[in-house]
Amino acid sequence: MALLAALWKLKPILSESSEIQEILKSDFGDDFYWGVATAAYQIEGASDIDGKGESVWDRFTSKKSHIKDQSNGKIAIDFYNRYESDLKLLKNLNFKNFRFSFSWSRILPDGTGKINEKGIDFYNRMIDTCLELGIEPWTVLYHWDLPQVLEDKGGWTNREIINWFSEYTDLCTRRFGDRIRHWMVLNEPASFTTLGYLSGIHAPDRTGIHKFLASVHHANLCQSEGGRIIRRNVKNSHIGTALSCSYTEPHKMTGSYQRAAQRLDVVLNRLFIEPSLGMGYPVQHLPVLEKLERYIQPQDIENLKFDFDFIGIQNYFRVVAKPSIIPYIRANRVKPQDSAEVTAMGWEVSPEGIYEIIKQFAKYPIKEIIVTENGAAFPDQLINQRIHDQQRIDFYKRYLQNVLKAKNEGINVTGYFAWTFIDNFEWAEGFRTRYGIVYNDFETQERTIKDSGYWFRDFLK
Repeated sequence: MALLAALWKLKPILSESSEIQEILKSDFGDDFYWGVATAAYQIEGASDIDGKGESVWDRFTSKKSHIKDQSNGKIAIDFYNRYESDLKLLKNLNFKNFRFSFSWSRILPDGTGKINEKGIDFYNRMIDTCLELGIEPWTVLYHWDLPQVLEDKGGWTNREIINWFSEYTDLCTRRFGDRIRHWMVLNEPASFTTLGYLSGIHAPDRTGIHKFLASVHHANLCQSEGGRIIRRNVKNSHIGTALSCSYTEPHKMTGSYQRAAQRLDVVLNRLFIEPSLGMGYPVQHLPVLEKLERYIQPQDIENLKFDFDFIGIQNYFRVVAKPSIIPYIRANRVKPQDSAEVTAMGWEVSPEGIYEIIKQFAKYPIKEIIVTENGAAFPDQLINQRIHDQQRIDFYKRYLQNVLKAKNEGINVTGYFAWTFIDNFEWAEGFRTRYGIVYNDFETQERTIKDSGYWFRDFLK
């Protein structure tokens, strides 16, 4: 979610606020998926017990300078030990779908080879608890926490990761595919390749254009190969991948600004969807992609293709672009006006942006679109055991009315997952920013439902 904001640390321009309209669950139809999204490293904790191996985020957070509040995910929100009560809480909020990710290093501590059965047992217990509560489990195979032992061999820059990822995917689908129908292969590959292998802002803290390009190509190949393995191993599977995206427009309608917007659009929105559709890489709008030639082998272009059942889009803000001297991309965001309505991350609140990006993706020949992440961080305050987060409620209402607008225009939008369930470890931000509809005291691990959580509970009745 943090791709552009973290990379260049600038705020976007404000769009006009959309009027808040009342919406009903029934407006979206009876078969619409409503859920919350989470990620293993951000919630599980238990980072070095029961046989779990070290991940790149365990290593990255060991250097306090990498995280703004010098925290880490060793305990996170202790979901590993509290999953039963947390899932019961989710049920009480009337959500029917729970999205989580597997921790690769909890299942395969060495990345490949020996299986950690205690890790398998944890996910079996958690999945079974979901089903007992009437909650449908949705999983993401990779949400950024690569085993460190594989990163020591080059990680996503090493072509061998296709084999490593295939072994991991095969194991997960064989062990859990009898109870999980909904699978996502990668979470925001544009984010973990750009922030992890180009700018070094996120784990594994590597930089350089060729590290970035190699990681992009290998992630694209893993994305399609993962889809093929799921389809082979899981009967009646519902397969997607989750892509970060931001509607991108030029600040001025002149040639240089329009070309800058096109270059940002490639990085933010096109780099991982178009190869899977057989369109290849959009080299014409971002010439640095020509350097990918050194990593492309015979049959790669064909192997990049996979017919996903759905594409997950993850949207938080729009982007207004201008030319820049930033290397390779030569584009940047326009700063906001002082009156801009922004979140605690400094991100523009732009509900119309999610409507525009859904329309943009709907132009591709894809079957189904699901909003697999959308949400906002605000400066929540716990007062008398209540959190009156009206800003977040208004955010959700406005974004949802724009999702509904796209759906009512005939676009096959079939679900919405709020980011996130409970306040968690927010990557390089640490515990400073809170996205949850449930408040967490990180000292005591006490959960408190926010007003936004109660709003969803009543909305989803």
